[in-house]
Amino acid sequence: MRTLGIDLAAQAKDTAACVVEWQAGRASVVSVDSRLGDPELLELIGGANKVGIDAPFGWPDEFVRAVAGHHGMKPWPGVNAPDDNAFRSRLSFRETDRHVWPVRHPLSVSTDKIGVTAMRCAGLLEKIGGVDRAGSGKVVEVYPAAALERWGQRSSRYKAKHAASALPEMVRSLREALPALGLSPHARLLERSDHAFDALVSSLAARAAALGFTEEPDESQRSRARREGWIHLPLRGSLPLLASAG
Repeated sequence: MRTLGIDLAAQAKDTAACVVEWQAGRASVVSVDSRLGDPELLELIGGANKVGIDAPFGWPDEFVRAVAGHHGMKPWPGVNAPDDNAFRSRLSFRETDRHVWPVRHPLSVSTDKIGVTAMRCAGLLEKIGGVDRAGSGKVVEVYPAAALERWGQRSSRYKAKHAASALPEMVRSLREALPALGLSPHARLLERSDHAFDALVSSLAARAAALGFTEEPDESQRSRARREGWIHLPLRGSLPLLASAG
C-alpha cells in the first residue's frame, strides 16, 4: 500500500508531498518532493492508494449562504442575530473545525489566509474527480498539527524560523513512536523543511484513515461534511499501529 501526504499551499513553491510505502510491518519513505504544481500532484495521486491533503476541502454552509444572499441583494442574515459573535463564528468555522477544536484550533477557511489555499484545493479536487469531501474514498482532508497532538507528539512552533531547531527532535520522536518507519535517504530534508515534515505527517494520517484509525463524521454530520469537508483526526494511540497491516 502507498500513502501520499500533500502539504498544500496556494503556490507551488510552498507545496510538498511525501509518499510512504507500507508492507509486511514496515514503512518506507519512498519520495519527498517540493515545489509541486497540480500536474505533478495529480501524477503522485494516481500512484497512491490513499491520499491525505492538508487543506480545507470546503467552506462553512452558513458562510456560503450568507455571502450568496448578500451578493444577490438579500438582507444580511445576521442583522437581527441575538448574539453577533456566535453568528460570525458559524460563518467562520465548519462542523469539522468545531469537532477538532478541543484538540487543536484550526484556522478559519472563510476569514484567514488559508482560504486562498482552499481555492487551490477546490480546483485540485475537481481535477481528481469524484472526491467525497467527507473522506470515504481515496482522498481525505488531514490536519498535521492536530494529528501530532493526538499522537502525543510536539505540534507547535516548528514552522519557518523554528524549523531548524525543532524539526530534528520532532523527526527523532516520530521515529521512536513508529520504529517501523524508514526515512533514509530523506531524513535530512524532513529535518530541515516544515513543508516536507507536514507532508510526511499527512501521509501517516492518510494511512490511519485507510486502516479506520480516524474519527469519521457521524450520521448527523455527514451531509455537511460532504459539502464542507471533514478533517480525519487520528485516534489516540494509533501511531504505533500504522505498520501493523500490509
